[in-house]
Amino acid sequence: MMNSGSESLVSCQVDAQGIARVCLNRPEKHNAFDDGMIALMQSHFSHLAERDDVRAVILEAEGKSFSAGADLAYMKRMAEFDYGHNLDDARALATMLQTLKTLPQPTIAKVQGNAFGGAVGLISCCDIAIASDRALFGLTETRIGLIPATIGPHVIEAMGPRWARRLFLTAERFDAHRARDIQLIHECCDVDELDSTVDDIVKALLSNGPLAMGAAKVLVRDLTGKAVDAHLIDDTSARIAHLRVSEEGQEGLQAFLQKRPANWTPGSKH
Repeated sequence: MMNSGSESLVSCQVDAQGIARVCLNRPEKHNAFDDGMIALMQSHFSHLAERDDVRAVILEAEGKSFSAGADLAYMKRMAEFDYGHNLDDARALATMLQTLKTLPQPTIAKVQGNAFGGAVGLISCCDIAIASDRALFGLTETRIGLIPATIGPHVIEAMGPRWARRLFLTAERFDAHRARDIQLIHECCDVDELDSTVDDIVKALLSNGPLAMGAAKVLVRDLTGKAVDAHLIDDTSARIAHLRVSEEGQEGLQAFLQKRPANWTPGSKH
């Protein structure tokens, strides 16, 4: 159950351009999360998935840390749960992560500070991840006799199995430069440039067809690991043909040919 007042611990705001900001608001606890915050994130992500007016989602946090992972009091309660309650709790986290991962809109993790444990899972589920060069990361579960199970599929997809084996086993901390090198994040920048770097990415996203970006996300998921055979050729051909004759595809093609902004571009008068 959510604690009283927990609704303020994860906020969600959508601006006039359709940019949603989901923000972890527990800086005094380094944005460590519990079952209540997991439920709030699930609620926000599920709601955003149904909104056609949302063009992109930024996952961010207040304070010095992005997130310390699971809250200590929450971990203490979990230690007292029986197997069935632990299973339900783990499924709630896994479901929330998958909801974030499969949002139709582009998602950006804006990582201003340290991210440990489950926070690395949140970052891995986002399409784009930008971090301050001051941030530290760690998959610290084995240090307390646990494993990064529910976040594991997303983290392994982000950094690959070789690095995952090392970092799952050692529980070592690593900096943003290494996080970039192993593809957990896409870019690291000075903390003073974090806002402008994310703004540049948002600007690029707003230039693109909203439905096309959602279809591109599904395309990556569906094609990963697939062999190119007759079935895949037919499938990908059908996808592009469908978009070419769609209303958005027709508008994009006409805008390109007429050398004008498409109607989804901010400020477009067409």
